Amino acid sequence: MLKIMKTFTNTHDGNLAFHVGDDPLNVEKNRKIIARKYNYDGDKLRYMEQVHGNTVQIVTSTSPLLIESCDGIITNEKNLPLMVMVADCIPILLWDEIQGVIAAVHAGRNSTFQEIVQETVGKMIDTFACKSENIHAQLGPSIQKCCYEVSSELATIVANSFGVEFVNNRLIDLQGINKKQLLDLGVNHVEISEICTKCSSAPYFSYRLDKHTGRFAGLIMLHES
Repeated sequence: MLKIMKTFTNTHDGNLAFHVGDDPLNVEKNRKIIARKYNYDGDKLRYMEQVHGNTVQIVTSTSPLLIESCDGIITNEKNLPLMVMVADCIPILLWDEIQGVIAAVHAGRNSTFQEIVQETVGKMIDTFACKSENIHAQLGPSIQKCCYEVSSELATIVANSFGVEFVNNRLIDLQGINKKQLLDLGVNHVEISEICTKCSSAPYFSYRLDKHTGRFAGLIMLHES
């Protein structure tokens, strides 16, 4: 029977990113620990050079471990773990148990504006014959509408482009925008974490609080039980 491992790490699992100035040996140690914790082969982990765009790549066992210049990765291969790293941006995990397809998405502000989640779902449908009604989405801990303050100009752009319901003065609701984009495609199974990485006491890294912070991760993998 097909099963899906999906989880979000936190600060207790340590920093998982090489690009934030941490000792690479420390990052490697943390990655090995979470691989054991969540029972996957760390040597197979695929992760992204996230660039705040809307490029989505299909990955396989022959793909490089680091997928360059993209913000979404998809696979239908079993035992091939995917990772998205964040510290305020939204880590989105997508899966279709019927077709056996999974995806990890980095939905920051720019990627959300460029409809990264719709790009990912569209590729799942076009490439793997997924049906939107069978796709599930889980949005992990991230900065929420209580704390995501932007300029007045940007708030006006959001209101005009996505709707006034996603703006409260200079606070914007990225989770709501991503949920609407999913619902517009017929993806109705959407779960959103209520944890705000900036103001919550929950153990998650936040770039808004500390620009020298680490990254936690969303992880997802298909496997046979």
